[in-house]
Amino acid sequence: MRLPMNTSLATLKPSGIRRINALAAQHPGCIALALGEPDFPTPDVISAEVTAALDRGDTHYPPNNGRPALRDALSKYMDDAGLAFSADEVILTDGATEALSATFMAMLNPGDEVIIPTPCWVSYSEMVKLTGAAPVFVPCKAETGFALNVDDIAAAVTPHTKAIIICTPNNPTGAVYSEQTLRALAALAVEKDFYIIADEIYEKLIFGDAKHFSIASISEEVRERCVTINGFSKAYAIPGWRLGYSAAVGEVAASIKSIQSHATSAANCIAQRAGVAALTGPQDSVEAMRREYERRRDYAFGALKAMPGVELEIPHGAFYLFPKVDSYFGTQYQNYQINSSKDLANYLLDEAEIAVVFGEAFYMNGYLRISYANSMENIQEALRRMAEALKKLGRE
Repeated sequence: MRLPMNTSLATLKPSGIRRINALAAQHPGCIALALGEPDFPTPDVISAEVTAALDRGDTHYPPNNGRPALRDALSKYMDDAGLAFSADEVILTDGATEALSATFMAMLNPGDEVIIPTPCWVSYSEMVKLTGAAPVFVPCKAETGFALNVDDIAAAVTPHTKAIIICTPNNPTGAVYSEQTLRALAALAVEKDFYIIADEIYEKLIFGDAKHFSIASISEEVRERCVTINGFSKAYAIPGWRLGYSAAVGEVAASIKSIQSHATSAANCIAQRAGVAALTGPQDSVEAMRREYERRRDYAFGALKAMPGVELEIPHGAFYLFPKVDSYFGTQYQNYQINSSKDLANYLLDEAEIAVVFGEAFYMNGYLRISYANSMENIQEALRRMAEALKKLGRE
C-alpha cells in the first residue's frame, strides 16, 4: 500500500549545511568550518547544575510552557535589555528552531506570505512552506554590508503579507541591523499591519562598536506585533541540549503555547535547570568566548582579504564570514569546473579538505559561509589550505 505523504514535503529544499557536513565526515582529515556550533566547553556552573538536578531525580515533566523559575529568569533578563515580557509571555522550547517552527504554525495560514531578507538561514523558508504559506525573498546588498533596506521591504509588502522574519546579528553574514533601521521597519509593520519575527539567537556575539537592538523594545504597539526568538545554544555553548524560547503577547503567545503542548509537550526538563544556572550565574565565560570569537574573526578576515579574487566586509556579530568568490567562476583544475559557489565548496572539500557552506544554501550564489567557531590553529590551517587550493584554479 502506498498512500501519499504530505505534499508540502515535495517543495522542501535539503539543508546545504547538513549536506556539506555529511560529505565532510567522509574526509578524515577535513577541517570543518561549516557548522554554526560553539567549540567551547559548557561553562562549569551550567554542568554542575545539571549534575545536581540528576542527583535530585529532577527528571519529571515540566509545565508545557516551561518551568516558572526559568521563565521568571528570562523575563528579568529581557527586562534588563528593555524587553517588557512577563513570565507568562515566555514559552520555552526545544531550541530556537522549535520556537520558530511553533511560531510559524501558530501564525500562518495557506496563502499567507512571509518576507525573508536574504541571504538567510536555510530553514526559514522551509518552515514557512510547511504551513502552506509562501516565502517572499528580498535580497540585501553586499555593498551596504548586507544591511536591511526598509524601502525594499516596503516594495515587497502585499495584501497577503502576514509577517517578516529578521535575524540580527545575521546568519550567514554577521550583519547587525542598526536601531534606526529597525525603527523604520517597525513603523512599516504598524502602517501595513504585519508581524515581526525577530531571531536574536546571536545577540551576545557582538564585536567592536556594534550594538544589539531588540525591535520589540521600541513601544507597546510594536511589542504587540513582535515575536522574539532566542536560545542558549550559541552564547552558553550548549547546542545539543536544545533549549530556546519565544516571547510574545496575547493571542500569538496563546497559540504558540497550544502548538507546544501538542507538538513536544515541553522543553527538556534538565536543560531548563541549566538555563536558570546560565542566566543567574557568572557571565565571564560568555564574555571570554565573545573575545575569542572576535580574535578569530580578525585573523580570518585578514587571511581571506589577502586571497586574490576574494571580497568581503568585516562582520559585526555571530561567528561567520561571508566572502564573495564569484571571480573564480569559469575557472578549472583537473576535473573540477567551477561555475557556482556550490562547485567551489565541493572543490575545497575534495582538494583542500576544508568544509565551508556554499552560498546557494542561503539564497545567495557567489558566496561562501565560513564559520570561525573552531580553534585558531584549525582556522589558520584551513585558510592556508584554501589559499593554496584557490591558486590551483588559475584565476586570471
